[in-house]
Amino acid sequence: MQKLSALRFAPWTDHRGQLSWLRLVVFIGLLVPGARIFYDLAFGPVLAEPFEAALHASGTWAVRFLMISLAITPLRRILSWNRLIGLRRMLGLSVLAYALLHLGLYAAEEQWNLSKVASEILARVYLTIGFTALVGFAVLGATSFDTAIRKLGRNWHRLHSLVYLLAGLALVHFFLQSKSDVSEPTLMAGLFLLLMVYRLASKIGLNLANPLVLAGCALAATAAAAGVEYAWYALATGIPADRVFWANFDISLTIRPAVWVGITGFGVATVALLQQAAGFVLPRLRPKRA
Repeated sequence: MQKLSALRFAPWTDHRGQLSWLRLVVFIGLLVPGARIFYDLAFGPVLAEPFEAALHASGTWAVRFLMISLAITPLRRILSWNRLIGLRRMLGLSVLAYALLHLGLYAAEEQWNLSKVASEILARVYLTIGFTALVGFAVLGATSFDTAIRKLGRNWHRLHSLVYLLAGLALVHFFLQSKSDVSEPTLMAGLFLLLMVYRLASKIGLNLANPLVLAGCALAATAAAAGVEYAWYALATGIPADRVFWANFDISLTIRPAVWVGITGFGVATVALLQQAAGFVLPRLRPKRA
């Protein structure tokens, strides 16, 4: 009976305890980066700092999964796909898991000298910011289950709205530890800004299913991402920020993060447009009842 009860609440089952192929595929997908990290540690090339690549990979995947988890609610509204909401808890817990792995690999890199790890976290600003975000994600993870939701009531939503602040801290940590090459942090920050623009548009009463609204959100987020990248290079590095900014308009060499944000945003708008077109055409194709 206990095994049956455990299987009922497995990550790959829905609220009725039945197998959900969508959840199973997502669950396996969440495990793949971690498996690759451990495989590379065990069987990869011998490096002077064996934990360095794994450390960066775990942190990068934590931020990626964080952005995906934050995208669930707006995508659910845009695509009218309610089943997506069932993935939010799993994705949120995966963020915590990879963040904990990130901390564990840092401790391993420091030869498990926990006093040194603690002193480094207190001494280095970017580590302090990252650890603060981790503690916040741990609190959200511990209160993400049905029992905590019932006990906290309305306060649960207030508590879990802190995820946006924690995401901001995680992105700042990502930027600070990346030093000069901030392509990935800029992309993640741009996607975060796109999600925040969606949230703002919904708050002021705009229809997120409207492709024109989504296209406007894409333009705003693209400009914001370019601005974030410019500000970083202008304030934190000696690299000419103007050249980096104008590189966004030259895709002959490479596609800059801000452009990828625009591609993503306009891609979502295109999907919404196609969905509306399909909804307009399909009813006309249905045979009339006798």
